[in-house]
Amino acid sequence: MSGHDGTLGAPGEVMDGRLVLLGNAIVDLVMRVPALPERGGDIVSTDTTLTTGGGFNVLTAARRLGLPAVYAGAHGTGPFGDRVRADLVREGIEMVLTPIGEEDTGFCVAFVDGGGERTFATSLGAEARLTEAHATSVLAALRPGDLVQISGYGLAYPVNGPVLASLVARLPEHIRVFLDPGPLADQIPEEVLAPVLERCDWVSCNQREGRLLTGRDDAQEAAAALAARLGPRTGVLLRADAAGCWLVPPGGEPLHIPGRRVTAVDSNGAGDAHTGAFLALLGHGLDPGTAVRGANAAAAFAVTRHGPATGPTLGELVDFLDGEPLAARLSSALGR
Repeated sequence: MSGHDGTLGAPGEVMDGRLVLLGNAIVDLVMRVPALPERGGDIVSTDTTLTTGGGFNVLTAARRLGLPAVYAGAHGTGPFGDRVRADLVREGIEMVLTPIGEEDTGFCVAFVDGGGERTFATSLGAEARLTEAHATSVLAALRPGDLVQISGYGLAYPVNGPVLASLVARLPEHIRVFLDPGPLADQIPEEVLAPVLERCDWVSCNQREGRLLTGRDDAQEAAAALAARLGPRTGVLLRADAAGCWLVPPGGEPLHIPGRRVTAVDSNGAGDAHTGAFLALLGHGLDPGTAVRGANAAAAFAVTRHGPATGPTLGELVDFLDGEPLAARLSSALGR
Protein backbone atom coordinates (compact mmCIF):
# COMPACT_ATOMS: atom_id res chain seq x y z
CA MET A 1 0.00 0.00 0.00
CA SER A 2 2.83 2.40 0.65
CA GLY A 3 6.58 2.68 0.40
CA HIS A 4 9.60 4.80 1.16
CA ASP A 5 9.74 6.02 -2.44
CA GLY A 6 7.02 8.50 -1.48
CA THR A 7 4.24 6.89 -3.51
CA LEU A 8 1.16 5.35 -1.96
CA GLY A 9 0.30 2.73 -4.55
CA ALA A 10 0.21 1.91 -8.23
CA PRO A 11 -0.84 4.63 -10.70
CA GLY A 12 -4.62 4.80 -10.94
CA GLU A 13 -5.13 2.74 -7.76
CA VAL A 14 -7.63 4.35 -5.40
CA MET A 15 -6.28 3.94 -1.91
CA ASP A 16 -8.08 2.90 1.28
CA GLY A 17 -6.09 5.41 3.32
CA ARG A 18 -7.20 8.82 4.51
CA LEU A 19 -5.62 12.19 5.14
CA VAL A 20 -5.40 12.58 8.91
CA LEU A 21 -4.57 16.10 10.06
CA LEU A 22 -2.58 16.52 13.27
CA GLY A 23 -3.05 20.25 12.99
CA ASN A 24 -5.36 23.06 13.97
CA ALA A 25 -8.72 24.00 12.49
CA ILE A 26 -9.49 27.52 13.69
CA VAL A 27 -11.61 30.48 12.68
CA ASP A 28 -10.16 33.12 10.35
CA LEU A 29 -11.25 36.75 10.55
CA VAL A 30 -10.18 37.89 7.09
CA MET A 31 -9.84 41.64 6.52
CA ARG A 32 -9.09 42.98 3.06
CA VAL A 33 -7.09 46.20 3.18
CA PRO A 34 -5.40 48.29 0.45
CA ALA A 35 -2.12 47.96 2.37
CA LEU A 36 -0.98 47.27 5.91
CA PRO A 37 -1.03 50.40 8.06
CA GLU A 38 2.18 51.88 9.38
CA ARG A 39 3.09 51.11 12.97
CA GLY A 40 0.64 52.96 15.24
CA GLY A 41 -1.64 53.69 12.28
CA ASP A 42 -5.06 52.47 11.20
CA ILE A 43 -6.74 51.54 7.96
CA VAL A 44 -10.32 50.73 7.01
CA SER A 45 -11.03 47.24 5.73
CA THR A 46 -12.80 47.10 2.37
CA ASP A 47 -14.29 43.70 3.20
CA THR A 48 -14.37 41.49 6.29
CA THR A 49 -15.38 37.83 6.47
CA LEU A 50 -15.42 35.14 9.15
CA THR A 51 -14.54 31.65 7.95
CA THR A 52 -13.03 28.39 9.17
CA GLY A 53 -9.37 28.13 8.23
CA GLY A 54 -6.02 26.77 9.39
CA GLY A 55 -5.74 23.04 8.79
CA PHE A 56 -9.34 23.02 7.56
CA ASN A 57 -8.03 24.37 4.25
CA VAL A 58 -5.78 21.34 3.71
CA LEU A 59 -8.55 18.91 4.63
CA THR A 60 -11.07 20.48 2.26
CA ALA A 61 -8.56 20.65 -0.60
CA ALA A 62 -7.91 16.91 -0.29
CA ARG A 63 -11.55 16.01 0.33
CA ARG A 64 -12.72 17.90 -2.76
CA LEU A 65 -10.35 15.77 -4.84
CA GLY A 66 -11.77 12.56 -3.46
CA LEU A 67 -9.46 11.64 -0.57
CA PRO A 68 -11.25 10.84 2.71
CA ALA A 69 -10.17 13.31 5.38
CA VAL A 70 -10.04 13.24 9.18
CA TYR A 71 -9.46 16.07 11.64
CA ALA A 72 -7.41 14.71 14.56
CA GLY A 73 -6.74 18.05 16.24
CA ALA A 74 -8.30 19.52 19.36
CA HIS A 75 -11.36 21.79 19.30
CA GLY A 76 -13.24 23.75 21.92
CA THR A 77 -16.71 24.63 23.11
CA GLY A 78 -18.14 27.99 22.16
CA PRO A 79 -19.14 29.83 18.98
CA PHE A 80 -15.81 29.32 17.18
CA GLY A 81 -15.65 25.63 18.06
CA ASP A 82 -19.25 25.19 16.93
CA ARG A 83 -18.48 26.88 13.63
CA VAL A 84 -15.41 24.70 13.01
CA ARG A 85 -17.35 21.50 13.70
CA ALA A 86 -20.25 22.54 11.48
CA ASP A 87 -17.89 23.28 8.58
CA LEU A 88 -16.03 19.99 9.05
CA VAL A 89 -19.34 18.12 8.91
CA ARG A 90 -20.44 20.09 5.84
CA GLU A 91 -17.28 19.07 3.98
CA GLY A 92 -17.65 15.41 4.96
CA ILE A 93 -14.60 15.46 7.25
CA GLU A 94 -14.55 13.11 10.25
CA MET A 95 -13.36 14.12 13.72
CA VAL A 96 -11.39 11.98 16.17
CA LEU A 97 -11.46 13.96 19.41
CA THR A 98 -14.35 15.22 21.52
CA PRO A 99 -14.56 18.95 22.33
CA ILE A 100 -12.51 20.41 25.17
CA GLY A 101 -14.84 21.89 27.77
CA GLU A 102 -14.76 25.47 29.03
CA GLU A 103 -12.50 26.79 26.28
CA ASP A 104 -13.32 27.92 22.76
CA THR A 105 -11.38 27.22 19.58
CA GLY A 106 -8.89 29.96 18.69
CA PHE A 107 -8.94 32.41 15.82
CA CYS A 108 -6.64 34.21 13.42
CA VAL A 109 -6.86 37.72 12.00
CA ALA A 110 -5.68 37.59 8.39
CA PHE A 111 -4.93 40.86 6.60
CA VAL A 112 -5.05 40.49 2.80
CA ASP A 113 -3.50 43.48 1.03
CA GLY A 114 -4.12 44.85 -2.44
CA GLY A 115 -1.51 42.54 -3.97
CA GLY A 116 -3.17 39.43 -2.53
CA GLU A 117 -0.48 38.86 0.11
CA ARG A 118 -1.60 37.90 3.62
CA THR A 119 -0.31 38.75 7.08
CA PHE A 120 -1.54 36.99 10.23
CA ALA A 121 -2.05 37.46 13.96
CA THR A 122 -3.26 34.39 15.86
CA SER A 123 -5.03 33.94 19.20
CA LEU A 124 -4.62 30.40 20.58
CA GLY A 125 -7.52 28.42 21.98
CA ALA A 126 -8.47 24.81 22.67
CA GLU A 127 -6.66 23.60 19.55
CA ALA A 128 -3.39 24.41 21.33
CA ARG A 129 -4.22 22.20 24.35
CA LEU A 130 -3.37 18.69 23.15
CA THR A 131 -2.81 16.07 25.85
CA GLU A 132 -1.26 12.63 26.00
CA ALA A 133 -4.80 11.23 26.22
CA HIS A 134 -5.57 12.94 22.91
CA ALA A 135 -2.46 11.40 21.36
CA THR A 136 -3.53 7.94 22.52
CA SER A 137 -6.97 8.43 20.92
CA VAL A 138 -5.39 9.53 17.64
CA LEU A 139 -3.04 6.54 17.51
CA ALA A 140 -5.98 4.19 18.12
CA ALA A 141 -7.97 5.80 15.29
CA LEU A 142 -5.31 5.38 12.57
CA ARG A 143 -5.68 2.79 9.82
CA PRO A 144 -3.14 1.14 7.49
CA GLY A 145 -2.47 3.40 4.51
CA ASP A 146 -3.38 6.62 6.28
CA LEU A 147 -1.33 9.71 5.50
CA VAL A 148 -0.70 12.01 8.46
CA GLN A 149 -0.18 15.72 7.87
CA ILE A 150 1.48 17.92 10.51
CA SER A 151 1.70 21.70 10.64
CA GLY A 152 4.58 23.63 12.13
CA TYR A 153 2.03 25.79 13.91
CA GLY A 154 1.20 22.92 16.25
CA LEU A 155 4.86 22.04 16.72
CA ALA A 156 5.62 25.62 17.75
CA TYR A 157 2.90 25.73 20.41
CA PRO A 158 4.39 25.12 23.88
CA VAL A 159 1.80 22.47 24.87
CA ASN A 160 1.21 20.78 21.50
CA GLY A 161 4.80 20.55 20.30
CA PRO A 162 6.14 17.91 22.71
CA VAL A 163 2.90 15.88 22.49
CA LEU A 164 3.01 15.87 18.68
CA ALA A 165 6.70 15.02 18.54
CA SER A 166 6.13 12.04 20.83
CA LEU A 167 3.06 10.96 18.85
CA VAL A 168 4.88 11.13 15.52
CA ALA A 169 7.75 9.05 16.87
CA ARG A 170 5.23 6.32 17.77
CA LEU A 171 3.45 6.20 14.41
CA PRO A 172 3.42 2.76 12.78
CA GLU A 173 5.77 2.31 9.82
CA HIS A 174 2.89 1.96 7.37
CA ILE A 175 1.75 5.55 8.09
CA ARG A 176 3.10 8.18 5.69
CA VAL A 177 4.03 11.50 7.36
CA PHE A 178 3.91 14.91 5.66
CA LEU A 179 5.13 18.12 7.34
CA ASP A 180 4.44 21.73 6.40
CA PRO A 181 6.68 23.72 8.81
CA GLY A 182 4.72 26.92 8.18
CA PRO A 183 5.60 30.55 9.01
CA LEU A 184 6.78 29.62 12.53
CA ALA A 185 9.45 27.24 11.22
CA ASP A 186 12.25 29.04 13.04
CA GLN A 187 10.30 29.08 16.32
CA ILE A 188 9.91 25.30 16.63
CA PRO A 189 12.22 23.99 19.38
CA GLU A 190 14.91 21.71 17.98
CA GLU A 191 13.98 18.92 20.39
CA VAL A 192 10.48 18.98 18.89
CA LEU A 193 11.42 19.48 15.23
CA ALA A 194 14.24 16.93 15.02
CA PRO A 195 12.21 13.75 15.73
CA VAL A 196 9.45 14.91 13.38
CA LEU A 197 11.89 15.54 10.53
CA GLU A 198 13.45 12.14 11.21
CA ARG A 199 10.08 10.45 10.69
CA CYS A 200 8.82 12.53 7.74
CA ASP A 201 8.27 11.06 4.29
CA TRP A 202 7.61 14.50 2.76
CA VAL A 203 8.32 18.09 3.78
CA SER A 204 6.66 20.99 1.94
CA CYS A 205 7.48 24.65 2.54
CA ASN A 206 7.51 28.00 0.77
CA GLN A 207 10.65 29.99 -0.05
CA ARG A 208 10.67 31.96 3.18
CA GLU A 209 10.32 28.81 5.26
CA GLY A 210 12.98 27.09 3.17
CA ARG A 211 15.34 29.98 3.93
CA LEU A 212 14.57 29.73 7.64
CA LEU A 213 15.37 26.01 7.62
CA THR A 214 18.50 26.12 5.42
CA GLY A 215 19.83 29.69 5.29
CA ARG A 216 19.60 29.60 1.47
CA ASP A 217 17.77 32.33 -0.48
CA ASP A 218 17.76 30.56 -3.85
CA ALA A 219 14.78 28.19 -4.17
CA GLN A 220 16.68 25.38 -5.88
CA GLU A 221 19.57 25.60 -3.44
CA ALA A 222 17.19 25.63 -0.48
CA ALA A 223 15.33 22.57 -1.78
CA ALA A 224 18.60 20.68 -2.30
CA ALA A 225 19.94 21.72 1.11
CA LEU A 226 16.74 20.68 2.87
CA ALA A 227 16.76 17.32 1.07
CA ALA A 228 20.39 16.80 2.11
CA ARG A 229 19.49 17.60 5.72
CA LEU A 230 16.57 15.17 5.70
CA GLY A 231 18.30 12.26 3.96
CA PRO A 232 17.34 9.98 1.04
CA ARG A 233 14.19 8.62 2.67
CA THR A 234 12.36 11.97 2.62
CA GLY A 235 11.01 13.97 -0.31
CA VAL A 236 10.94 17.78 -0.46
CA LEU A 237 8.57 20.28 -2.04
CA LEU A 238 9.65 23.91 -2.06
CA ARG A 239 6.78 26.08 -3.25
CA ALA A 240 7.82 29.20 -5.16
CA ASP A 241 4.39 30.79 -5.78
CA ALA A 242 3.90 31.68 -9.48
CA ALA A 243 7.35 30.26 -10.29
CA GLY A 244 6.04 26.80 -9.45
CA CYS A 245 7.64 24.25 -7.18
CA TRP A 246 10.97 22.53 -6.71
CA LEU A 247 10.47 18.79 -6.22
CA VAL A 248 13.16 16.58 -4.72
CA PRO A 249 11.86 12.98 -4.72
CA PRO A 250 13.22 10.73 -1.97
CA GLY A 251 16.85 10.10 -2.88
CA GLY A 252 16.54 12.16 -6.08
CA GLU A 253 17.72 15.47 -7.50
CA PRO A 254 15.85 18.80 -7.54
CA LEU A 255 13.36 19.12 -10.39
CA HIS A 256 11.60 22.36 -11.27
CA ILE A 257 7.86 21.99 -11.90
CA PRO A 258 6.68 25.24 -13.54
CA GLY A 259 3.83 27.24 -12.09
CA ARG A 260 0.90 28.91 -13.78
CA ARG A 261 0.45 32.60 -14.38
CA VAL A 262 -2.89 33.82 -13.10
CA THR A 263 -4.26 37.06 -11.71
CA ALA A 264 -4.13 36.52 -7.95
CA VAL A 265 -6.90 38.06 -5.90
CA ASP A 266 -6.20 36.26 -2.58
CA SER A 267 -3.18 34.12 -1.70
CA ASN A 268 -4.66 33.12 1.67
CA GLY A 269 -4.79 29.31 1.71
CA ALA A 270 -2.82 28.79 -1.52
CA GLY A 271 -0.15 26.72 0.22
CA ASP A 272 -2.85 24.66 1.90
CA ALA A 273 -4.56 24.07 -1.45
CA HIS A 274 -1.21 22.89 -2.85
CA THR A 275 -0.64 20.56 0.10
CA GLY A 276 -4.14 19.09 0.09
CA ALA A 277 -4.10 18.51 -3.67
CA PHE A 278 -0.63 16.93 -3.59
CA LEU A 279 -1.68 14.51 -0.86
CA ALA A 280 -4.97 13.68 -2.56
CA LEU A 281 -3.23 12.91 -5.85
CA LEU A 282 -0.58 10.80 -4.12
CA GLY A 283 -3.42 9.02 -2.36
CA HIS A 284 -4.94 8.17 -5.73
CA GLY A 285 -1.67 6.50 -6.75
CA LEU A 286 -0.18 9.22 -8.95
CA ASP A 287 3.59 9.63 -9.01
CA PRO A 288 5.05 12.64 -7.14
CA GLY A 289 5.85 14.59 -10.33
CA THR A 290 2.28 14.36 -11.60
CA ALA A 291 0.93 15.08 -8.13
CA VAL A 292 3.02 18.27 -7.94
CA ARG A 293 1.80 19.41 -11.37
CA GLY A 294 -1.77 18.90 -10.22
CA ALA A 295 -1.03 20.69 -6.94
CA ASN A 296 0.48 23.65 -8.79
CA ALA A 297 -2.71 23.93 -10.82
CA ALA A 298 -4.89 23.62 -7.71
CA ALA A 299 -2.95 26.40 -5.97
CA ALA A 300 -3.19 28.62 -9.06
CA PHE A 301 -6.94 28.03 -9.11
CA ALA A 302 -7.20 28.85 -5.40
CA VAL A 303 -5.53 32.28 -5.63
CA THR A 304 -8.10 33.40 -8.23
CA ARG A 305 -10.85 32.99 -5.61
CA HIS A 306 -11.51 34.92 -2.43
CA GLY A 307 -11.27 32.99 0.81
CA PRO A 308 -8.86 30.54 2.44
CA ALA A 309 -10.60 27.23 1.63
CA THR A 310 -10.72 27.58 -2.15
CA GLY A 311 -9.14 24.35 -3.38
CA PRO A 312 -10.91 23.04 -6.51
CA THR A 313 -13.08 20.00 -7.01
CA LEU A 314 -11.90 17.57 -9.68
CA GLY A 315 -14.35 19.06 -12.16
CA GLU A 316 -13.14 22.58 -11.45
CA LEU A 317 -9.51 21.50 -11.73
CA VAL A 318 -10.08 19.71 -15.04
CA ASP A 319 -11.92 22.73 -16.44
CA PHE A 320 -9.12 25.00 -15.22
CA LEU A 321 -6.56 22.85 -17.08
CA ASP A 322 -8.64 23.39 -20.24
CA GLY A 323 -7.76 20.33 -22.29
CA GLU A 324 -4.12 19.95 -21.20
CA PRO A 325 -2.85 16.33 -21.08
CA LEU A 326 -2.67 16.61 -17.30
CA ALA A 327 -6.46 17.02 -17.20
CA ALA A 328 -7.01 13.61 -18.83
CA ARG A 329 -4.47 12.01 -16.50
CA LEU A 330 -6.19 13.37 -13.42
CA SER A 331 -9.65 12.43 -14.69
CA SER A 332 -8.51 8.87 -15.29
CA ALA A 333 -6.74 8.50 -11.93
CA LEU A 334 -9.57 10.04 -9.93
CA GLY A 335 -12.29 8.20 -11.82
CA ARG A 336 -14.20 11.08 -13.31
